[in-house]
Amino acid sequence: MSMLPEELPVVLTVFMAMGAWRISKLNVLTRRAAMIETLGSATVLCTDKTGTLTENRMSISELRLADGQSFRRPENGATILPDAFLPLAELGIMASAIDPFDPMEKAFHALGAEQEGDRVSQLRGDGHQIRPFTRWKTFWPGPAWGPWAGGLTIATKGAPETIADLCGASDAQRAEIREMVEQMAADGLRVLGVAIAKWGNTPLPATQHEFDFDFVGLVGFSDPLRAVPAAIRDCSTAGIRVIMITGDHPETARTTARRAGIASVEVLTGAEMALLDGEALAHRIARCSVFARIMPEQKLQIVEALKRAGEIVAMTGDGVNDAPSLKAAHIGIAMGGRGTDVAREAASMVLLDDDFGSIVASIRMGRRIYDNLRKAIRFIIAVHVPIAGMALIPLLLGYPLLLGPVHIAFLEMVIDPVCSLVFEAETDEANIMSRPPRSPRQRLFSPRTMLWSLVQGTLALGLCSSLVIAGHHFGESASHIRATSFVTLILSILVLILVNRSFGASLIRAITRPNPTLLLVGAVVLSLLVMSQFWPAMTSLFAFAPLHRADWMIAGGIALCLFALLEAMKLSPARTLTSAETPH
Repeated sequence: MSMLPEELPVVLTVFMAMGAWRISKLNVLTRRAAMIETLGSATVLCTDKTGTLTENRMSISELRLADGQSFRRPENGATILPDAFLPLAELGIMASAIDPFDPMEKAFHALGAEQEGDRVSQLRGDGHQIRPFTRWKTFWPGPAWGPWAGGLTIATKGAPETIADLCGASDAQRAEIREMVEQMAADGLRVLGVAIAKWGNTPLPATQHEFDFDFVGLVGFSDPLRAVPAAIRDCSTAGIRVIMITGDHPETARTTARRAGIASVEVLTGAEMALLDGEALAHRIARCSVFARIMPEQKLQIVEALKRAGEIVAMTGDGVNDAPSLKAAHIGIAMGGRGTDVAREAASMVLLDDDFGSIVASIRMGRRIYDNLRKAIRFIIAVHVPIAGMALIPLLLGYPLLLGPVHIAFLEMVIDPVCSLVFEAETDEANIMSRPPRSPRQRLFSPRTMLWSLVQGTLALGLCSSLVIAGHHFGESASHIRATSFVTLILSILVLILVNRSFGASLIRAITRPNPTLLLVGAVVLSLLVMSQFWPAMTSLFAFAPLHRADWMIAGGIALCLFALLEAMKLSPARTLTSAETPH
């Protein structure tokens, strides 16, 4: 019992459960506990733009007509549109759901609500019922304005290139639309095209291309950036590459990425990606961090290409089509706010507030939990050496038995497990987000961890056993030696906690580093130690003789000596044994 580290299952279970609880306080739900450990290995973080890097609070910022006229809305206050732009706004509202869920459709309705009287007629009056044809087109009775008055009106909105295709635009018209889109996208706007068609009382056509659409104009939406630049800088410092994947226009993606702090030499579009083979795609992905006009199925290709390159990939997603990429990624992160049930089921973690900053905070917490788990393991292995040695040495040297079953049970079932839990509450290491990701091949029970633990335990055993040998040499009674060595052993265990609290060496930091759990555990252990010496029932059970002040001073002096020696070793050439293992 003194040799086997039976605390490990308890520690592993408690650390994972407490880790999931701590991460949940960062608005991230952990569906698979193993992902907590994997977080510290992440080398690439693939994220959506809308709703993750941005707030997903769309508002219409600019309207442009087909003839090039533009109107820029002021940032604050209600806006009364000039008459020339009313048809464009109204068609956008007509092509939106009556009770919208999509933020862009909400923005159209908000703009309509700002207009006075019946300026946006399709939102007023009775008898106007929306009839969906496809996800882009809706039918309304014709407006009372313009050349489209009367008859049945087909309003449509969508990606500008798709709308240009539906309108059968010529090459020159496409070039004009493309130039206007790029100008708006360069301001970080998300751009939709709007078109209109007329239809009489004849049966509706089978495909949308049979309508004679006219291009009306473009609508630019602004979406405020979240406070993500600092979090992205943290990722960069931590050796984590951030990749933005969006369905938006390349210029919109480039501008948003630049404002967020994502460095990328180029933008790879879905159309370009479809033309690349596996080797060419791997080459482009290695130097591209912004992907635009990406279809959900292409996310899976990106994930697989990154995995083949040896990266540990975290991927965000929200739609049903994102499920394969979420499942394929090492860490699948579903959006809790706007995500579907299918995406959440496929993911290993759920982002409750859809905020990129919460992902980075989770990675930080994952590194902290893994560090603390390693500290606890080092402590557990180290503490078993003096306990087992103190039980074995008297037998080898022919001395009376020091530690009986009651002492070992007390140490192994009470003292050690309670002390091990101190490490769960340890705060971050100073360099936690300035070191590279941990290699996935790194083991908790690495040779270096085992060696450093054995060095600590052996030194503690040497000092404690020297006290036993000295006691027998000076003719002390077995009960007195037992009591003195037990107190010294307990104080040495507390010293091992202080030594393993940090990978670095700092006498002051080891003592003053905030950890309320340590204070509680220390108080409990010292109280039990005092009870074992002064409560008659416990003293009799443990077969202890009363200790004098000199005995307490000797035990305390040995503990302080152990603390000083181990901290000095952290500063010596052997300090590589004590550091965090983070090679990639």
